[in-house]
Order: sequence, then C-alpha cells, then structure tokens
Amino acid sequence: MIKIAVLCVFLFLPVSGWSQTASTTAETLTLERAIELALRENRQIKHEKFEFEKSIDKLAAITTRRLPGFDISVLQLQWFNPLNFRFDRGVFGTFPGIGPVPGVDTEVQSGRSPSAFVMATATQPLTQLHRIGLGIKLSEVTRDLANEKLSRQQREIVNQVKRSYYSILQLQSSLGASEETLKLYIELDRVVGTYVDQQIVLASDSLDVKTQLAKEEYEALKVRNTLETAKEQLNHLLGRDIRTQFQVSPVSTATLYEADLSSAQTRALAERPEIREAQLKQKQAEYDYRIKKSEAIPDVSLTVGYYSAFGVSVLPRNAAGVGVTMNWEPFDWGRRKHEMDEKQKTIEQAREGMQEVEALILREVGDRFRKLQESRALLRVSEMAQAAAQEKLRVATIKYEQEATLYKDVLQSQTALAEARNRYQQALLAFWTARADFEKAIGML
Repeated sequence: MIKIAVLCVFLFLPVSGWSQTASTTAETLTLERAIELALRENRQIKHEKFEFEKSIDKLAAITTRRLPGFDISVLQLQWFNPLNFRFDRGVFGTFPGIGPVPGVDTEVQSGRSPSAFVMATATQPLTQLHRIGLGIKLSEVTRDLANEKLSRQQREIVNQVKRSYYSILQLQSSLGASEETLKLYIELDRVVGTYVDQQIVLASDSLDVKTQLAKEEYEALKVRNTLETAKEQLNHLLGRDIRTQFQVSPVSTATLYEADLSSAQTRALAERPEIREAQLKQKQAEYDYRIKKSEAIPDVSLTVGYYSAFGVSVLPRNAAGVGVTMNWEPFDWGRRKHEMDEKQKTIEQAREGMQEVEALILREVGDRFRKLQESRALLRVSEMAQAAAQEKLRVATIKYEQEATLYKDVLQSQTALAEARNRYQQALLAFWTARADFEKAIGML
C-alpha cells in the first residue's frame, strides 16, 4: 500500500509544482501596468520632471530680457537742518536795463518739511539683444538636456521595474512549487509513519522523509521572505505603499529583438538619450563660447527717464528726457581672451565626450546582445533537462511500483527533478533579465 501512496505522491508532484500561490484578494499586477504606474508615480522620475519644468520656467524668464526694463526709485528725507540754497550776485547773467540777476547775493531756505525725489526710467536693450538671443538659445538647450535626463531616468526605472517584476515572477513560481512539494512531504510523512508503526517499512525511511520535510520547510521560508522583500522593492519603484499586496502574472518567454547586432547598434545610436545628451552638451558649450565672445560688443541702450521732486521749492517739480546709455570695457588685460580659450577647450571636450558615449553604447549593445543569445540557449537546455528529469522520475516511480527499484532511487529522481526545475527557473530569470537589459541598451522604453 505504501507503494501506491508514494506513486500517487510523485506522479502528482510534476504537475502541481507549477501552481501559483497568492491571496485571492491580492491585486494581479501585469508588467504593462507596473511600467505605467512607475512612469507616473516613481519619485525619481517626478524629481526629473520637476527639473524639466524648472528649465521651462527659466527659459520663459530669460525671454523677457529682450523687452524694456522699468525701474522706479523713491527717496524720502526728513531734513535735520533747513536746506539753504545760495545764489551769488549775477550768477544767472547780466541783462541790459536790468543788470545782474540776482542783484545781490541771495539765500533761499526750503525749511525742514519732508522732501521726496522720484526717479523712473525705462531702458530698451539694443546691442545686448544679440547676447540675450544667444542666452535664450542656451536656455533652450538646457531645457532639452533636462528632457533627455528625464527620458534616461524613465528608461532606468523601467529597466529596474522589469528586473524586479521578473524576479518576483520567478520567486512566486518557486514558492508555489515549494509549497506543493511541502504538502506532499507532509502527506508522505504521515503515510510512512503509519507503516513504520506497522513495521512495513524501516524507521530510516521515515527519518529520510522527515529530513526532506524540514529542509523543504526551510527552503519555503527563505523563498517566502525573499519574495516579500522583492515585492516591497517593486512597490517602492511604483511609488506606492510598500505594504500593497499583489501577485504578478506570467509573461511569455518569446521576445522580439533585433535580428542582427548591426541593426541593434544602429537603433541604439538613434534612440539612446545619452547620445542626445552628449550632442546637447556640445551645443551648450558652443553657445557659451559665443556669449562670452559677444561681451566685447559695447552695451548700448535706449533710455527714457522721468524725475520729480516734492518739498524742495527751488528744484524743478517735474522733468523728463530720452537718451542713449553705453557701457563698454575697452581694455581688460587679456581676461576675455583667456575666458574664450577656456570655452573653446570645453567645446573640444564635449566633442570627445560624444565620441566616447557612442563607443560605450556600441560596446554595451554588443555585450547585451550576446548575453541575450546565451540566456536563450541556456533556457532551451534547462527546458530539456527538466523534461528529462521529469521522465526519469516517472520511470523510477513505475519501477518502484513493480519492485524493480528502491524507494531511495525514487527520492533521488525526485530531488534531481527539483534541481532541474530550480535551474530552469534560474535560467528563465536570467533570460528575462538579459531581455530587459538588451531593451534598455537599444533605447526601448
């Protein structure tokens, strides 16, 4: 009768080992939904979005510098001593029939009452418009650079989400198989214990089963704890409460990726944000150089001014005028030249940096492409090894029923199948991870 029990146990094990265990109330999270949540709620992505929005605000602020600037200043004074204005005899000239004006030295006192002076000016930049325009272009490049950083951060987070999702999927499958195996060992321990009491089997057989049961309980605990940690990590990436319960849904092992390395590298050079970042940094350096060069042009502005004085009777009450202001530094002891030389070297540095980025991306795509090929090959080997181990267990179980082999041989076959399944799960995780890394390398979101 124990033969029948063992036969049922091990024939059932290969089928039920793939079952998924999860709370019926837990959310079923698909990979597409996880990526969508991460792109919307991930805190690192939100940080880069704020940086991009700040660059837009900065650009809008810089564009206003092309418009006239207004300045109003008000000065109010309470005099400690009266204001005395002295006019010498004839200071305004000598006129026929009148004589000198004033005829004698004259002193005018304004008193101690408060006085106020108002000065308002409107200044329209003229020659500075060229430099302001370059500054706007530089700010546009900075905005585009922030957008590419956001894109790079999104791709990085998506890659992390995929890796975490695939890890959970593998752990979830392993836990399901482990729990099913645990149930079978518990039942087998009960059956074997009964037959030990009836002296049908040896006590050593019961000890073997108990040992395997304890080992499987330990392995199940390890997988369960690792799974919970992985779920907390994924919840964190999704920007939600890490205590949110969910289970993941299986994904297909099939994948669509570039048929050859050359086309994959071409796509990466067109899609990777790092390439565009390097190009924008070169533009940034070029505009910075041109702005520094434009500082040699004199600053000429059209200015309209208005002046008003209150509380001082001897001064004009209102005055207005229009004029031109100029500010120029004709001699700077070679400072601008050295600064321009520095900017020129920055341009050359950016060019070298772009070439280095291109080389690194090409190397990365090649490495990820080859690792994806290797992982697919290993996955096929693991699938065949698992199928072979399952068939060996089936044969060993039949032989045990026919008393052509020992119970120990059945246990060994079962252990070999468990190891083959574990290797398959590891190979599957390696393949999914390699696929995610390859997709990131060629610029897929």
